[in-house]
Amino acid sequence: MRYLVLYSRPGCHLCDEARDILNALILDTKDVEFAERDIDGDDELLRAYLERIPVIELDGIVIGELVPDRAALRASLLNTPAR
Repeated sequence: MRYLVLYSRPGCHLCDEARDILNALILDTKDVEFAERDIDGDDELLRAYLERIPVIELDGIVIGELVPDRAALRASLLNTPAR
């Protein structure tokens, strides 16, 4: 199983776009567990990601940030084997 995390915050239109893209892409995969983390609830995450959100992480590796790139995210999700 691979773990996909979207770091976001309420009111972020790019986060909304990233969420929509990821929800559509994970329909094509069978081994991805998806979670979203609101950075506003964690001071460390807020400091780390405020200027970069949305940040998308797959198995601990950042695969996207700022402007979501559907093609790049699809390639990462479909071509990265489970650990």
